[in-house]
Amino acid sequence: MSTLTTSAGDSATSARSARAGWPAVLAVMLGIFSIVTTEILPIGLLTSIGSNFTVSDGTAGLMMTMPGYLAAVSAPLVTVATARIDRRLMLCAFMLLLASANLIAATATTYWAVLVSRVLVGVVIGGFWSIGPGLAGRLVPEGNARRATAVIFSAVPLGSVLGVPLGTLIGDLGGWRVSFVALGLLSVAVLVAFAVLMPPLPAERITRLAVLRGTLRGVDTRYALLVTVLAVLAHFGAYTYVTPFLERVTQVSSGRITLFLLAYGVAGLAGNFLAGAAVARRPHITFGVAGGLIAAATLALPYLGRWEPGATVLLIVWGVGYGAVPVCSQTWFVKAAPHAPEAASVLFTASFQATLSTGALVGGLVVDRTSLRAAMLLGGATAVIMVMTVVGRHRRVIATHPAGRSAT
Repeated sequence: MSTLTTSAGDSATSARSARAGWPAVLAVMLGIFSIVTTEILPIGLLTSIGSNFTVSDGTAGLMMTMPGYLAAVSAPLVTVATARIDRRLMLCAFMLLLASANLIAATATTYWAVLVSRVLVGVVIGGFWSIGPGLAGRLVPEGNARRATAVIFSAVPLGSVLGVPLGTLIGDLGGWRVSFVALGLLSVAVLVAFAVLMPPLPAERITRLAVLRGTLRGVDTRYALLVTVLAVLAHFGAYTYVTPFLERVTQVSSGRITLFLLAYGVAGLAGNFLAGAAVARRPHITFGVAGGLIAAATLALPYLGRWEPGATVLLIVWGVGYGAVPVCSQTWFVKAAPHAPEAASVLFTASFQATLSTGALVGGLVVDRTSLRAAMLLGGATAVIMVMTVVGRHRRVIATHPAGRSAT
């Protein structure tokens, strides 16, 4: 009798989740949008915040370093520790924590307080990203799950297209603190949306550390990890410092930086959708092209980026390349571990965020000790290594499975 009751309860919960539909999916998308914007907004405000607290560009880059490392640690720990807790409750808790982090940043009187807020952002990134994107299939009918997942992931390039340029513009008009106040209000709005629109979402699969370790032992997973590390390291080692580069090398006024970031963001959105259409059929070629575009842009920027037209074109090329990276990386991880999708999502989040922080840290050291141009060249060289790794993996797959030539 109890088994029948439990089954009926589970069926009722699944039915309620399916009826939640697209409003709940859009709420998750807005949650990721607010997280992504909060995470990368310091790129647009780097010089403003650094000058406010009289710290160097490299030290200001710690605002990008802190969240990533915390996210890498919190992704597996939070996912395992909260494996049995209703996912709706966890999403609400993460949004409350994000709103608190933005409020702390907005009212910070010392740079250390800003870094504390970034620690909280890191916890939110690791926890939310590990469970949020995988909920699409529980919120809409099975036939719409792929489209719902694409809608959720569109929040990543939208953060670059809308979030960072708009946040930078707000910072130029009202000060960088006002930008964080706006993000805090957005986080609260998303929290309310989760409370109103999201149905109960009890955990379906329990992710344990043993599952994560087992997934990491796979050869395909390790290749996905290596290529992701190289691509993200190349990008954030350079892009974290693109605002100072545009101001000091290209000689762009601070008020016009938003336009350059907007051009990059629109290109990133295009790259995301182009890669989403191609990566399922040709995962190696798609990821390799993305890395090649990043390499071309960052290697050429120190030379052609001294003039505004050259910088604009190269930022568009860069945006298309990096816009493809998250969807390519996630696809590689999922293909490597189809039996454990949440574990694959955790590994994707942890590796992505840890490398993001390392890239920002290494780039900051290069900028402080050498020059902004050197940071761009180092990013380009790393992207070249990433492309060579993808090509090598592609050749091994062809040699092992000649019949799979057309799908690589």
